Amino acid sequence: MFLAVAKEGHFGRAARSLGIAQPTLSAGIRQLEAQLGVLLIFRGSRFGGLTPEGQSTLVWARRIVGDARQLREEMRATRHGLSGRLRIAVIPTALTWAAKISARFGIAHPNVGFTILSRTSAEILQMIDDLDIDAGISYLDNEPLGKVSTVPLYDERYMLVCNQGSALARQRRVAWSDLAGQRLCLLSSDMQNRRIINRNLMSAGVTPQATVESSSTVVLVAHVLEGGWLTILPEDIAVFLAQGKTLALVPLEPPQSTHAVGLVAPWREPHTPVLEALLAEARRMVSDS
Repeated sequence: MFLAVAKEGHFGRAARSLGIAQPTLSAGIRQLEAQLGVLLIFRGSRFGGLTPEGQSTLVWARRIVGDARQLREEMRATRHGLSGRLRIAVIPTALTWAAKISARFGIAHPNVGFTILSRTSAEILQMIDDLDIDAGISYLDNEPLGKVSTVPLYDERYMLVCNQGSALARQRRVAWSDLAGQRLCLLSSDMQNRRIINRNLMSAGVTPQATVESSSTVVLVAHVLEGGWLTILPEDIAVFLAQGKTLALVPLEPPQSTHAVGLVAPWREPHTPVLEALLAEARRMVSDS
């Protein structure tokens, strides 16, 4: 109950997320405060944030819940082998890599299912902290990750996606400066990929402007196909989305720095058996490629 209130920042939403009545939730929080002998939440007529003691309790609560989940998974693995469901959140440009990992893992461990969500890099880190996911696929070197376990998967290589009739489609390589004044559609500004692209454009003296923005790579490619826009995507997702379409993929000049994308998991020693197997499979996949 306490974790739900801390996550939602609202008693009513927290109660609904747990499927209980709000008075039941409030009574549970009061009982926890009585057991600990401290006030955990500032509240008057509504949620007012966590007290300093509440912030400390939040760290412990996440640890306790994580330990309890690990105990259950280890006992289940002892009885039945690896089974259950892995929840993974993935930045939109890495969704094809999520499919690669889940496909390989599923062959070795057919009793483990996957729930795969598309989220921003910031949302992925928050979901890991909130125990809403088991792992993520995100950038490893472009924002503070905190204490996590990581497996690097690939470095982004950017491609220009354009119609085959575009003048840029006939070039062997496109400079970032060539995109000045072009009609661009790009990921929305809350996406880390967009912020990276903006920096590359500005380094080339180009003001980052997009007449269409979206959180979906499918929407971007559809605009290139239907309306003659240009978009920029990492190579793997660009190749996947352009298959069978009248589109051209042209490599962009390498930027001054590349960005690594990888599997991110909560730091625990040891990991749950299923999560440890996932990290090991990701390492094997990289070494095989």
